[in-house]
Amino acid sequence: MRPHLVIIDGMALLFRSYFASAAMGHFVRLPDGTPSNGAQGFVRHVLTAETIMKPTHLAICWDMGATTFRNEIYDGYKANRPAPPEEMLPQFAMAKQLAARIGWKNYGIAGYEADDIISVMAKKWEDDAHITIISGDKDLLQLLTPTTRIALTQKGYSQYNIYTAHRFVEEYGIQPQQFAAVKAFMGDTSDGYPGVKGIGEKTALQLIQKYHSIDGVLASLSQLTPAQQRKIQADEAMLHMSYELAQLTAEAPLTADLSELMVTPYEAATFEQLAQDGYTLIAKHARSLYPFS
Repeated sequence: MRPHLVIIDGMALLFRSYFASAAMGHFVRLPDGTPSNGAQGFVRHVLTAETIMKPTHLAICWDMGATTFRNEIYDGYKANRPAPPEEMLPQFAMAKQLAARIGWKNYGIAGYEADDIISVMAKKWEDDAHITIISGDKDLLQLLTPTTRIALTQKGYSQYNIYTAHRFVEEYGIQPQQFAAVKAFMGDTSDGYPGVKGIGEKTALQLIQKYHSIDGVLASLSQLTPAQQRKIQADEAMLHMSYELAQLTAEAPLTADLSELMVTPYEAATFEQLAQDGYTLIAKHARSLYPFS
């Protein structure tokens, strides 16, 4: 039977868990006063995902610092993002440490984003496993294949909006690998690159549906409206740069073997120790999900 690899966007789940509870002032401090709401929420989310997705293999992917190769392409990349709140700062390392204590494998490479590590894994093992990627980031839709699906987080720990390659083609009218070209035209305000000013998501999608690629659009400029021609010609350099930024790389130097990611049964002692260390929400959640003897 083909393995089922679940790849977790650790950054997405950590931020999601932090802000969901911090908004209500619930920082869930450890005995020494360190806030742990995001890290404990992240672990609870992954534990729940395992019971739903039933993976045979599991990997957690992380950003490794704020600067990546995309900042060398465009210095405005993610420049408008606010710094993480002070209460969140200790929880980046905490989340990785908790994952390791539970037995999950953490992956991150300096100069690359978690999305890039996910991309490398998905492309490396697409012929060897069924793959489910868990994230809240629609940029990952470009990784969809007949063997790779994307589970976009929704409400709580257990609800997902699941995309397959078939569903994506039906909804968008393009292939998943063309999604980066759509993003290049429309830009991405959260990532800080503008694309072509005045071209929104609807028009960007229509252009790629009809002309298939950025080069196809540029070769057919005379067929576009005068306004569209002016906008694209004015921002052609940014269009090409935005395309570089929107594409997920397959070149990150990841050294990992699928066998390293095999899921093994949990032991009650692991979560008992976490409870003693102040991670009571994790221990309680694990006991509710797994019938420890």
